[in-house]
Amino acid sequence: MNHTAFDHQRVQVDEGVELHVATTGSGSPVVLLHGFPQTHLMWRHVAADLAADHTVIMPDLRGYGDSDKPADTGLTYAKRTMGADVVAVAKALGHDRFALAGHDRGALVAFRTGLDHPGHVTHLASLDVLPTLDMWDVMRGTSAVVGFHLFLMAQPPGLAEELIGARPDAFFGHFVDLWSTEPFPADVRAEYLRASREAVTSIVADYRASATVDVEHDTADAQARLRMPVTVLQQDWGAALGFDAEALWRRWAPDLDHRTVSCGHFMAEEAPDVVAGAIRDLLER
Repeated sequence: MNHTAFDHQRVQVDEGVELHVATTGSGSPVVLLHGFPQTHLMWRHVAADLAADHTVIMPDLRGYGDSDKPADTGLTYAKRTMGADVVAVAKALGHDRFALAGHDRGALVAFRTGLDHPGHVTHLASLDVLPTLDMWDVMRGTSAVVGFHLFLMAQPPGLAEELIGARPDAFFGHFVDLWSTEPFPADVRAEYLRASREAVTSIVADYRASATVDVEHDTADAQARLRMPVTVLQQDWGAALGFDAEALWRRWAPDLDHRTVSCGHFMAEEAPDVVAGAIRDLLER
C-alpha cells in the first residue's frame, strides 16, 4: 500500500541492502523513521504538514516494510548499522545534513544516529521511547509485564520466530490494537499486519539487537551526549513505572525539550498536529 501523495524509490545503503524510501515536499530535509509494528505509512499525516516547506524523507527501516531484510550476522540490525543506513539514504538523495525524527524503534535508530553522526544530524526528535540502557533499567516488576515482547524477542534465535510466525496477525495485531486509543483505518491496519507478517525474522533480529549489541554500543558510549537540540514526546510512562523520564533523557541530551502527551503510543497518527508542531518548534531552535 503506497500512499499516493508520496514518491517512492529504492536506495542502496549497504552491500546487497536497499531500503524502500518515500519522499514528499521540498525545502530543508527532515528524515522520519517509523516504529513497530509499522512502516513509513505512519507518517502520512505529519508528512503532509511538513511537506509545505520541507523535503520529507521516510524510509522503511531495514528489516521492515518493503525494505530488504538481510540475514542477521550479529551487527546487521544494530542501531549503529541502521543509523548508517539513515545517513546513506540522505546522502543518496543529496542531503549531507538533515533533521531527524523517530518513533519507537525508529527513535532508537535516531538516537544512535545522533550519537554516531552529529555532523549530519542538525536536530533530533524522539517519540515515545527511552534510550536503550534506560529502558532496560526501568523494566522491573509486574508493572513491566507490558513489555513482554522485549524479553520474548531477546531470546536466542529460534523460539520467538517460531511462536510469532505461527500466528503473526494475532501477535502484531495485539500491539496495533492495545497501543492505540482509537482504531486504525482498516486498510492501514491491514497494511501494518501484512508488512509485519512478511518480516517476522528481521523484526525479531531488530529487537534482539537491542538486548545485545545495542547495549554494548550504548554502554561504551555512556558518557556521550547528543550535541544537537533534542525534543522528546512521551506518554507518561514514568507515572506507571516509577521513573523521571525527563531526567533520564536530559542525561543524554543537554539541550532538551521534553513534552508529555495525552494521546496514545501511535501519536503521529492520533495527534499529527501535536507531532508536526513539536517538530516545527524543534527546527526553530
